[in-house]
Amino acid sequence: MAAAHQELHVSAVRPRSYQDKSYLNGFLGTVGDLQKDGVLQDVVLEVEGRRFPCHRLVLSAASPYFRAMFTSDMAESRQKTVVLQGLDAKFFGEILNYIYSGTLHVSLDKVQPLYQAADLLQLDYVRDTCRSYMAMNVERSTCVDLFTFADVFSLDNVRKSCLKCIHRNFVEVAFSKEFYNLSVDHLIEIISHDDMGVKEVATVWEVVVRWVQHSREDRLHNLPSILPHIHFNLLTSDDRAAILDHPLVKGDPGSSEVIRNIMVQKGNRDLRQGLENPMEMALLFDTGGGKLLFMNPREGKYISCSYKPQDLPSVTDVTVTSDNNIYILTREGQSNDQLSIFKYNHARNVWKRAGMSSVSKWLKLENSFIFYNEHLVEVDGILFYLAANPLEGYELVQMRKYNRSLKQWQECSELEVDNAYDHSSALSCSSHIYFLTDKELHCYDPSQDRWSKRTPPITFGGVCTAAVMGTEIFCSDHNFTVVYDTESDCWQKLQDWPKTSYSYTDSRLFVLNNQLNIWLTCFSDSQEDYTHLIYEHDRFADTWTDLKATLPDSSRMPLGFECPVARMHLSHLGSHSEDT
Repeated sequence: MAAAHQELHVSAVRPRSYQDKSYLNGFLGTVGDLQKDGVLQDVVLEVEGRRFPCHRLVLSAASPYFRAMFTSDMAESRQKTVVLQGLDAKFFGEILNYIYSGTLHVSLDKVQPLYQAADLLQLDYVRDTCRSYMAMNVERSTCVDLFTFADVFSLDNVRKSCLKCIHRNFVEVAFSKEFYNLSVDHLIEIISHDDMGVKEVATVWEVVVRWVQHSREDRLHNLPSILPHIHFNLLTSDDRAAILDHPLVKGDPGSSEVIRNIMVQKGNRDLRQGLENPMEMALLFDTGGGKLLFMNPREGKYISCSYKPQDLPSVTDVTVTSDNNIYILTREGQSNDQLSIFKYNHARNVWKRAGMSSVSKWLKLENSFIFYNEHLVEVDGILFYLAANPLEGYELVQMRKYNRSLKQWQECSELEVDNAYDHSSALSCSSHIYFLTDKELHCYDPSQDRWSKRTPPITFGGVCTAAVMGTEIFCSDHNFTVVYDTESDCWQKLQDWPKTSYSYTDSRLFVLNNQLNIWLTCFSDSQEDYTHLIYEHDRFADTWTDLKATLPDSSRMPLGFECPVARMHLSHLGSHSEDT
């Protein structure tokens, strides 16, 4: 009996696992010291004649490429010296430094070869970090070269950033050496952009001529296929006559015929869109409804438009899609059955129903409960609706996506969070949706219909506003801003904060012309009225600059957590316009 009792007592004690964090943190440092001291190295990697003594075990642990090489029947698994092809010795040294230290140093002059090396060696962290760095550092001087590189490696987010920069600075970048080295397909993709203005169209023809003449013998036959993508109908009759008389066209009857056909086919189209270049503008919806301010503080442009209540219903949330369509989520009345989507018509400056079925009939609660913190976001051309449902002890975030072919909303995976009642934001970034609260961050992958929990925000006063730039998410309370890197799943705090003598009551972040901006609502000196300040952030200097903005309506406040940004033709905003 005693033995049985003792056995029962022992079996009731549950085993536990313990983890030595100091060992985990120190292991990599120890491995790095062994490499520096040249101890226990059992293989030499040779790249472009340079020899790199290494450890098979470390290489295999870091890279699937090396693991396959050293654990298979490949000849390299038995060789003491392995010659690697397709790598640059200088940048392979940087890769080895990362493998042995976990630290990666990236700059514009080496980000592309580092990405190529990481792609070959299957180093996901290096690859993702380089991709994020490229997307965040697209400039006039690098956009064409990065565009070509991104296309080769199918880096969609980098590619989109490059195209945006090329179109925004077309006149400046179109005469660069890199531009003349573009393939015919890349050239056509760039000049086919719908938002080209007259100035760009005239430049496009000149650029096409220079591109052909850069390698005339190889490229002249491409001219008839390029010409249909030039908006000749936006040019004056004199300009078109001059083009028809150009030696390249005059000497090729096929090209001349193509141009004449384009003029006939497009001659009756509305030409107003070509009279100007589109401008990125932030959209501020008046909290009272019926008014909308389009603004670009850096350019000093402010256009206020008024709409009838039936033309612009009460707005719950707004999203601007990647193809520049603007959708608003609106709740008409107090019933969940009246949750609708409206779409903006750019040419007419009007809002119309998007023709979508009601999203709320799947989400109706008893007693016509109204959801809080509803969100409308777009990922890769698909609209998603999110709504946080406060339940006992937690919040349930329900989500639907719109299937255009079936013309209906479809269920997506639900998400449980601790508390989204007061502050939450849903943002689209890098083909994913990020749901952010004061204490949690979750990521939704549409391709897998799956949520995953990410590193929570740095502790601060609470998320008041958020915006996406490249692969980073910026969010702020009323005192400082933090930034989340979606690629590395880490947060950091911006050191600077806009300096003002006013006491502010509200703030909104938005990204305009690839620059982070913050809009502050402040009490005036008399404390009886509001004043508005807009600052632009220098990402690398980590400083804010006052843009000296002058909003035409001091009562206007941006809606929700974000100020959506869209490309607008100013002439289209003449209808319903109050002031500029």
